[in-house]
Amino acid sequence: MTVPGVDPSVAPSGAGCVECTATGGWWLHLRRCAQCGHIGCCDTSPMQHASKHAAETGHPIIRSFEPGESWFWSFETDGYYDGPELAPPDCHPVDQTVPGPAERVPADWRAQLN
Repeated sequence: MTVPGVDPSVAPSGAGCVECTATGGWWLHLRRCAQCGHIGCCDTSPMQHASKHAAETGHPIIRSFEPGESWFWSFETDGYYDGPELAPPDCHPVDQTVPGPAERVPADWRAQLN
C-alpha cells in the first residue's frame, strides 16, 4: 500500500540535524522526514528544523529518529500515525549524546529549549 508522504526506500540524510550540523548548532531530539529522509531537530530544540522542513516542502509525515522510538507524526492531522518500516538506520547512533552533538551543547542548554 502506498501512503502519500511516505517513501520507505529513502535512507535518512545523516546522523544529525542537517541544518544544525551545517551551522554549528545543536539539538535535543531528532526527527526523520518519512518522504525524503531529511533529519531535522524536534520542536523542543532551539531551531525546530524538522517542522520547518515540513512547512517548506509540504512533506507531511515525520518519524522519530531516536533509539527505541518508532512513532510517526502527521502534520496534516496533527496526530500520531502508524507507518511502515523505513530504510535503515532507524535512529541516530546509540552512542550519540542527547542533546547533541556533545561538543556543541551549551552549558545552559535547558534554558534554550522551546
